[in-house]
Amino acid sequence: MKRFIITAILLSLLGSLHAALAASAPNFIVIFCDNLGYGDVGCFNPKARQPTPRIDRMAREGMKFTHAYSAAPVCTPSRAAMMTGCYPRRVGLDLAPGQGLVLRPAAAYGLNPDEITIAEALKPQGYATMCIGKWHLGDQPEFLPTRQGFDEYFGIPYSDNMQTDPKRNFPTMPVMEGETVIAANDDLSLFTQQGTERALKFIEQNRDRPFFLYFPQITPGSTQKPPVSPAFRGKSGQGEWGDSVMELDWSTGQILDKLDALGLSENTLVIWTNDNGGPFANKGIGSNLPLKGNAYSVAEGGMRTPFIARWPGRIRAGTSCAEVITLMDMLPTLAVLSGGKTPADRIMDGHDIRPLLFSEPGALSPYDAFFYYYTTQLQAVRSGPWKLYLPGAKTDGAISGKAGGKTAPKSGRLYHLLDDPGENDDQFARQPEIVKRLTAHVEAARADLGEGNRPGKGVRPIGKVENPTPRLLKTMPASSVK
Repeated sequence: MKRFIITAILLSLLGSLHAALAASAPNFIVIFCDNLGYGDVGCFNPKARQPTPRIDRMAREGMKFTHAYSAAPVCTPSRAAMMTGCYPRRVGLDLAPGQGLVLRPAAAYGLNPDEITIAEALKPQGYATMCIGKWHLGDQPEFLPTRQGFDEYFGIPYSDNMQTDPKRNFPTMPVMEGETVIAANDDLSLFTQQGTERALKFIEQNRDRPFFLYFPQITPGSTQKPPVSPAFRGKSGQGEWGDSVMELDWSTGQILDKLDALGLSENTLVIWTNDNGGPFANKGIGSNLPLKGNAYSVAEGGMRTPFIARWPGRIRAGTSCAEVITLMDMLPTLAVLSGGKTPADRIMDGHDIRPLLFSEPGALSPYDAFFYYYTTQLQAVRSGPWKLYLPGAKTDGAISGKAGGKTAPKSGRLYHLLDDPGENDDQFARQPEIVKRLTAHVEAARADLGEGNRPGKGVRPIGKVENPTPRLLKTMPASSVK
């Protein structure tokens, strides 16, 4: 009897300790825009064409990273990298067979369920998890957010431009709740409003436990005319693109205000960033300034992303960091902050960037080298301030995978990105030792990750299913989301 009582007391104490740890664990919100330009927001470009007061205020209240990178210049591989902390090629999603640059509706491929996502890394610490918005890591049930660590999902499974197209077997755009299609509608103009409402509800419902909200916004999106609600249509004077940026700013403000109202701000790390550069800046739609180039290329404008981290009381307000970080750093950083660990049973490419976030003295970039892959091809490398383009690198995006776009000359190019953010002064011929050093990094990456049809020793398999199908998506009646 005595042993039973002691055991019961110990179990009770352990339960109380677990509850206390869970209550003190920080919340995480990652707001992840789609195809936004580096220069589309005022805190990264004072000449931005539309006002973004709430995003700018967030930067003043936190830290702005000016050299943050996606691991790919296009949606699917970039998202795979952030979710897994690995280069897209390592997890097999650099270029899915027969899919073009990104996964299409009813693809047989997706993020392998054996990979560990941010959500799965947080679940052991008791986190509530939700994904709202554009997933784009596979639309078959095996690949959906609910199979990748998320308790809840409300959103679209791929890009906003993949709408009804019988010739390509594309169904009417499915809007999903969990794994169920609740509406099919190519008009997504109300989605930002609806997604924001769902985000606020999730925060409210989980105010007393640690939560992870991943909000991959669907805008500005993959077309030159983003979906915009009537409340913001025409508001910017810069067309639908500018209107959508203003709506994203509003959405960000709603979330920050909710955290303040609930007294959660000082226990919540909010990350605001983007999947890759803006694709239409060369057409006067959006901006990647002061960077050169567009999305769908390895130019700075294609892969450097705006990145803001806000955590009152933990991250110094009004600070800026020019050290290299990447979106792959999200998983290891959030996992450790939650009280968990970075997965130790596999190669990880991202790093724990807490020293940079918390302005620790002497904190430097954890990257000896960062590799710019365009689909299966390694096309550039950065080490410290230096960026080396390899011969034939794609330096200007070609929309939707069509042929074309500028390429670097056969000799390659070399730029000092701190002194020359616009990549104008080619120092390839003047810095042979730098070229030699960066080339050595390239050879190491090719051995590990491979290139083209050459396999790498550190690459893991892509997820695949047999007989993929849109299922009910084709036959769903067009309707509005309720």
